[in-house]
Amino acid sequence: MATANKNLSHYDKDQLPDATDMEIGIVVSEWNDAITEGLYQGALATLLECGVKETRITRWNVPGSFELTFGCKKMIEEVGPDAVIAIGSVIRGETKHFDFVCSATAQGIKDLNVLTDTPVIFCVLTDDTLQQAKDRSGGKHGNKGTEAAIAAIKMACLGT
Repeated sequence: MATANKNLSHYDKDQLPDATDMEIGIVVSEWNDAITEGLYQGALATLLECGVKETRITRWNVPGSFELTFGCKKMIEEVGPDAVIAIGSVIRGETKHFDFVCSATAQGIKDLNVLTDTPVIFCVLTDDTLQQAKDRSGGKHGNKGTEAAIAAIKMACLGT
């Protein structure tokens, strides 16, 4: 386990690349929307704080985490952002559905990173309980949306 009670969402804005001219896409799953909205708000606030203009942030919604890969692919093709953040939340239930959705989503986002020149940031919570998801979407462990926004800024500048 990476954390016990540590908030991992702290960052030093002065240590980040200049993001003022970046275009960032965010694809958000509507499933578990109480969680994904918290992740989105964390990502949005961080991007704005780091200088990304609100007019250069594009949000698209998709039904669930499984659909994130296609949504990100279409955003890359149609919008052409410098980076895309894929936001989702899958909470373990009583069936193997959790395993299939998590695996396919992770593989799909990995494939986009291999097949395109646009970084796609994995911001999909894969938690055992709703409380764990709440803790990571603005709760006691911070906000993974914030961390994804920082990763998007860093990856958009990789190699430049």
